[in-house]
Amino acid sequence: MRDLNYQLKQLCRRNRDGSFATQHLRERTLTMIANQLHGLGYRHMNSHSLKPKHVEALVRHWQNQGLSVATLKFRMAALRWWAQKVDRQSVIARSNDHYGIARRRYVNNISKAQSVTAGQLAQVRDPHVRMSLELQQAFGLRREEALKFQPVLADRGDHIQLKGSWTKGGKPRVIPVRSEMQREVLGRARQLAGRGSLIPSSRTYRQHLSIYSTSTARAGLSKLHGLRHHYAQQRYRELTGWPAPAQGGPDAGMLTSEQKVLDHQARLVVSRELGHEREQITVVYLGR
Repeated sequence: MRDLNYQLKQLCRRNRDGSFATQHLRERTLTMIANQLHGLGYRHMNSHSLKPKHVEALVRHWQNQGLSVATLKFRMAALRWWAQKVDRQSVIARSNDHYGIARRRYVNNISKAQSVTAGQLAQVRDPHVRMSLELQQAFGLRREEALKFQPVLADRGDHIQLKGSWTKGGKPRVIPVRSEMQREVLGRARQLAGRGSLIPSSRTYRQHLSIYSTSTARAGLSKLHGLRHHYAQQRYRELTGWPAPAQGGPDAGMLTSEQKVLDHQARLVVSRELGHEREQITVVYLGR
């Protein structure tokens, strides 16, 4: 194994930032980057020898491949993570604009929301998977969050508290408990999980993730990220009193100045509850 590949792998193993999925994808991405640098003629590199010329060469290579803006941004994030861990942040420009990477454009006013019915849930044989699906729908959780969910730790009465080790980016967050339906889901989750998580003690996360994928596929369920869209749209309607543009509600140009203020405030709430920090990301879920 080349020095750079080995050192980047060790860097990832020593720094467990973010969720399991994030760590795994970051390590794969950095391994690919190390291989590409070698292929571009940069031999005998180590983890501390990253320079602006290497970043420029990688970006040109990726742009010539015609990769999407989202992919380019993810790879740049991996590069910045590497640079930050070896105290070389200055070798990468702060803005992707410097490299000619356009800002990501989000699709407007097309709903990707979906929900699962009691009948569909009944087709999911594994009770732990079924419970995680209910949590995804009731609280807008990501799949990994719903699998790692520990009711005895998360349930705080009027809200749930997600630990950073369960979430994307390792950021803990709070989601309010607003309805009897949510309370009932949490009660059953507590009963099923006991003092543990919704991953049975006999399984690893990877094993249970595989069972989740198999169980939902056999039940005819797919694109389950749509459960987060469903939650976001429900929450927006609750906060504003009107449906989101993606549900056929008024777009930004139709709102009064007072409604625009309420719209902005609602989007900030939805963004935080979904685990994002930017109001702009809500366009994906709600439209504009």
